[in-house]
Amino acid sequence: MIATNYENLWVPSMTDQGSQGNQVGQETQWTVLALLDWTKDYLEKNDSASPRLDAEILLAHSMNCERIMLYTRFDEIVGEADRLQFRELVKQRASGCPVAYLVGFKEFYSLRFDVSEHVLIPRPETEFVVIAVLDIVKEHFNSASNGQSIPCHVVDVGTGSGAIAITLATEVPQIQMTAVDLSTAALEVARKNATRHQVNDRIEFAEQDLLAGSSDNKFDIVVSNPPYVTSQEYETLSRNVREYEPQLALESGPTGMECYQRLVPQAAARLNDGGWLVLETSPMLMEQLKMLVAENGFDEISTVSDLAGHPRIVAARRING
Repeated sequence: MIATNYENLWVPSMTDQGSQGNQVGQETQWTVLALLDWTKDYLEKNDSASPRLDAEILLAHSMNCERIMLYTRFDEIVGEADRLQFRELVKQRASGCPVAYLVGFKEFYSLRFDVSEHVLIPRPETEFVVIAVLDIVKEHFNSASNGQSIPCHVVDVGTGSGAIAITLATEVPQIQMTAVDLSTAALEVARKNATRHQVNDRIEFAEQDLLAGSSDNKFDIVVSNPPYVTSQEYETLSRNVREYEPQLALESGPTGMECYQRLVPQAAARLNDGGWLVLETSPMLMEQLKMLVAENGFDEISTVSDLAGHPRIVAARRING
């Protein structure tokens, strides 16, 4: 299709030259590549940390295709309906709305998870939580004397979209998961994701505040990525986080330790002897969290760093609990 006015097609404002060198008002053919190049520049000016990736995800969503397929369609002229949808998505992204909320999903550990404004968007660093639990299962629950896998009951506290619980259930057949969250809306998203990945029969969902539910079940592993952002830090978060993602899943309180101070003693009481606690945290809170864990009777305390080299995960074992 031939475009005579780029602004009317898909962007909120454009008064300079596009990345293809076409003056506004001139006829422009908006191919896949032309849209991606212009949008990359536009989003970069609007503070996107990954403008090209954002553009690709949004355009693939608008064209109802996999992102990788865009690379085989660079010269294809994008239809008017797709451009109009793309324009609206780009406008919202430039205003700060996260890409995952715009397209309704986020990839985590090579799995696709539906997300909404009711759940925190899964982060790459949280994959290290999954890896830490998988390592524990492999070493301590891999096989019994008869050669059979040892059953392992794991609870994911503050499950949100269900990313941790569902990934663990898909990776390890002998895991029986419990996933808890304070938010009814978040649990609805998690249940939907469990059904998508066909593990809903192995995950029990419960609406409760941390481990303060009525059940007296014991667990082999307690895992959690709880809120740990301080109230002061929360005010300095980027707009696309602070204005869009649920505050309940991010802010802990004045110190950032509030959820840990409640959860760690609860975990100590609900773990089987020799059970494990795996927590994500801020590098700035790591030493305080390790002290809290030790004070509550945990041993074999270790940490895992993220890709940036920052200590991010603490794992500890409850001995003679």
